[in-house]
Amino acid sequence: MRQIPVDTSGAVVMVAKPPQRKVRDRRTGEIATDVETGAPLMTVDVMFAANEEVEILSITVPEPGVTGELAMGTPVALTGLMARPWENDFNGQRRHGIAFRAVAVTSLADAVAGPKAA
Repeated sequence: MRQIPVDTSGAVVMVAKPPQRKVRDRRTGEIATDVETGAPLMTVDVMFAANEEVEILSITVPEPGVTGELAMGTPVALTGLMARPWENDFNGQRRHGIAFRAVAVTSLADAVAGPKAA
């Protein structure tokens, strides 16, 4: 399915909910893993503000790509953010949406605070 790159250069992005492991199967508790690397996947909810609109997006990221302290309200950079439309049938109902995936979510808190005095 087509993946669409998302330009974040004009957006303000902050953590809305700290990273959590992405669960593949809720019945068994199996953790989702990256198909290519085998790395566990994490989900980070972010506030994405651009063009005078704000949305909460749930971003899937391989665990090694989650860097820095990502507490609620922390400004972050999203590296390699892609949007992918999806559609499926579940219990006879057609569902659809957009899944977001990034290579990395990196805290910008140190960059915003500036260098610390010695």
